Amino acid sequence: MDSLNLIESFSEFKEFKNIDRQTMMHVLEDVFRTMLKKKFGTDEHCDVIINIDKGDFEIWVNKEIVPDGEVEDENIEIAYSEAVKIEPDFEVGEEVSEEMKFMDFGRRNILSLRQNLISRILELEKDHLYKVYKDRIGEIVTGEVYQVWKKEILVLDDEGNELLLPKSEQIPSDYFKKGETLRAVVAKVDMRNSSPVIILSRTAPEFLERLFELEVPEVFDGLITIKNIERAPGERAKVAVESYDDRIDPVGACVGMKGSRIHGIVRELRNENIDVINYTTNPQLYIQRALSPAKISNIELNDEEMRADVYLKPDQVSLAIGRGGHNIKLAGRLTGYEIDVYREGAEDIEDVDLEEFADEIDSWIIDELKEIGCDSAKSVLELSVEELVSRTDLEEETIKEVFKILESEFE
Repeated sequence: MDSLNLIESFSEFKEFKNIDRQTMMHVLEDVFRTMLKKKFGTDEHCDVIINIDKGDFEIWVNKEIVPDGEVEDENIEIAYSEAVKIEPDFEVGEEVSEEMKFMDFGRRNILSLRQNLISRILELEKDHLYKVYKDRIGEIVTGEVYQVWKKEILVLDDEGNELLLPKSEQIPSDYFKKGETLRAVVAKVDMRNSSPVIILSRTAPEFLERLFELEVPEVFDGLITIKNIERAPGERAKVAVESYDDRIDPVGACVGMKGSRIHGIVRELRNENIDVINYTTNPQLYIQRALSPAKISNIELNDEEMRADVYLKPDQVSLAIGRGGHNIKLAGRLTGYEIDVYREGAEDIEDVDLEEFADEIDSWIIDELKEIGCDSAKSVLELSVEELVSRTDLEEETIKEVFKILESEFE
C-alpha cells in the first residue's frame, strides 16, 4: 500500500464518519509520530506535513551535520562527507532535511499504523455519536426497526446508528415488525465498554410533550405552555396546559376542531386516553379538573399533609377512580395531593374500595362491578346476587365468590 492510497482510504473514512478535517489531520499526524517514535526513539527531529484535501503527506527527517567519524546516532546525525553529496554548500553544525518514503517504514509498521488509525477513528466516531445524542436527550427521533428481541428493539436512525428501545420503555400494546418506522424520544445516553448506548422511550412524559409540539403550533411557538404531564402508558394521560394570552383557549387549541389535533397523538400512543385540562393555582379547582370526567360535589383540603378528601355522588365514584385506578392516581400525581374518594351521603365511612381487593378479585370483575356504580365493598353487598346477575355479565358462582371475599373483610 503506497502513501497516496493510504491517505485516500482514510480520507473517505473521514467523510463517511463525519469527522472534521482539522481533527482528521491531528489524528493522522499523531499516529505517524507514534510510528516515528517506535522507529527512532523520538520524533522531535521529524516534520510531518499532511494535506487532507490532496490526500497526501510528507515526512522529513532533520539531521545535524557532524565531522566525519563523529556520528553517534545515525537517526539524528549525518557525516559531513555524506551531507555535501546532497548539497555542496553544507557546513558542520547545520541541519539536513531528508524526505522519508512511506515504504521505508516496513510492512509491519505500516500495518500497525493502519490498525492504529482505524482504532482512533472509531473512537472519534463513538465520541461524536455520544455528544450528538447527549445533546438530543428529550427530542423525538424517527428510526427503522432493524431487529426485534424479547427484551428490546434495535432501531437504526437515518445515518445507520444503532438505538435501543427497551421493553420497559414501550407502550404495553406496542407491536413492531422489522422494517417498520417508529417514533420515540431519546431518554438517555450511556457509555458501555467505551461504546455509546442510546436508549429510546415511548412511555416518557417528554414523548407526549414533543408530540404536542409537533401537532399543536401554539405549543411549539410557546403561546401555550405545558405545565405538567402524567401518564399511565397506553391507558391514560393527563396534561395541564396554560396560555398567557387570554384570546387563546389552551384546551381547545390542543384538542383541535372535532379532536383533529389530538387524534394523531392518541393514535401514536395506541389509543391512550388524553385528558387536557386548564392549569390553575387554585388547588380545589385544579383537583376538580384533574379528576375529569367525574363531577365532584365537595372537596376538603389538608394543605399541610397535602391530602384531599373528595366527595362524589355514587354514580361518579367509578369515573373518578377510573379503570384500574388510573384516573385518581394520575390526578394525584398531577396536582401533588393524595386524593381520597368518598361517596356523598354514605353513612358508614368505614367502607373499603374495590381496588383494595385487586389481589383476590380479578380486575375485569372489579371493572364490571364499577360499570354499575359499585365501587366499594358495601355498595356491592347492599345488592342481592340475583340483582347483580341481571345487571352485569357475571355468573352467579362468580358473584357468590366475590361476596365471600367482601364479607370476610367485615367479620
